[in-house]
Amino acid sequence: MIPAKYSVILVFSTGHAIRLEHVLNQQGIETKLIPVPRYFSSTCGNCVRIKTADTETAAGIIEKNQIEIEDIRELQEY
Repeated sequence: MIPAKYSVILVFSTGHAIRLEHVLNQQGIETKLIPVPRYFSSTCGNCVRIKTADTETAAGIIEKNQIEIEDIRELQEY
C-alpha cells in the first residue's frame, strides 16, 4: 500500500482549526483548512490538512502550544 500523501488534524471547533493553521504556518508547516471528509467523524466541520511527512513535527508543535485536537489521521484521498 502506498503511504498517504496528506493527513488531517481533526479539531473540536472552527476556532481551534484557525488557530492551529496559524500556529503551524508560523512554524513552516504547509497547511490547508478543508471540510472534514465524510468517512471521518468530527465535532467540527473543518479540519487542517498537512503533508503526512510533517505529522510528527506538527504533533510536537500542537503539544508545545497546548492546542486541543481530536485526532490526526491519514487521508485516503484529496
